[in-house]
Amino acid sequence: MMKRLLLAAALAAGLSSAAQAQATLDAVRARGTLACGVNASAPGFTVLDREGRYQGMVADLCRGLAAAIFGSADRVRFVPLTFATRFTALGAGEVDVLMLTSTHTVLRDTTLGLRFTSYYFYDGHGFMTRRSVNATRVRDLAGATICLQQGTTNEQITTEYFRAQGLSFRPVLFAEQEQVVQALAAGRCDATGFDASGLASTRSALPNPQDWVILDERFSKEPYTPVIRRGDENWHDIVRWYIHALVQAEESGITAANAEEQRRTSQDANTRRLLGAVPEVGQSLRLDPAWALNAVRAIGNYGELYDRHFGPNTPIAMPRAQNNLWTNGGLLYAPPFR
Repeated sequence: MMKRLLLAAALAAGLSSAAQAQATLDAVRARGTLACGVNASAPGFTVLDREGRYQGMVADLCRGLAAAIFGSADRVRFVPLTFATRFTALGAGEVDVLMLTSTHTVLRDTTLGLRFTSYYFYDGHGFMTRRSVNATRVRDLAGATICLQQGTTNEQITTEYFRAQGLSFRPVLFAEQEQVVQALAAGRCDATGFDASGLASTRSALPNPQDWVILDERFSKEPYTPVIRRGDENWHDIVRWYIHALVQAEESGITAANAEEQRRTSQDANTRRLLGAVPEVGQSLRLDPAWALNAVRAIGNYGELYDRHFGPNTPIAMPRAQNNLWTNGGLLYAPPFR
């Protein structure tokens, strides 16, 4: 009898949890704002400007998703999170989506009760050294002092690489990446290890960026994706296809400036479905037919988004490489909008 009661209670709890998860879009609409988890301070991805406004690729991805849901990019509440608290905050319902740079791994995917969606940035672990060290490859850093963020995959990758090569190094660990930047500026480190985009961001924040060199070698795969809670297939579809829409818009030549005209004049069936000239895609997602149109008008296509925050005219100036369209030798590929 007790086993039956426990089974019934577990089933009821599971159904209740599933019902709560399935209500994400309805909860966002009822609240009137999207709660979006972002990096606390990561140039290129998220920083606070002088007016206290979040800027960067991650911040714009939050705005674009709000525009897809509400038709307005302003209906978003940014929730700054650390790498240590991000998944707990998402699981607890503090945010609707974690846009903060988070690598998709098998253990995160299968043990945290979360779902990873579509990749918006491909990265890999690398090393940045002081130019005066004269290192041209990572092996040249044997015996060096390397500053790292504690508890990250970057700390693990660095340790595993030097151990495998039979080399020693002196690790200096910090809780936050901002502390790593301060240590680099103060001359406490010969080098640092982080995802390549993070290295470029870190270099742009240093007093003399030209004094630092990012080495060419990469030691991991770090695909970033928005993350949501498990149990809500509709919300998963919305977030996943939102990222695909930005990629497809670039491939189709749809920009923030011409999206409205493309919706009126294009005869391409995929473009018409993407921009809501025919309503079936929006209906399938429980969104307005113009959901993707509103997103692209708000933040641009993927290429516009990348160029604005990582392009050659930015302090970071990071080549697109694998973050280019598949037609240009990159990894970005959107499934058909049909």
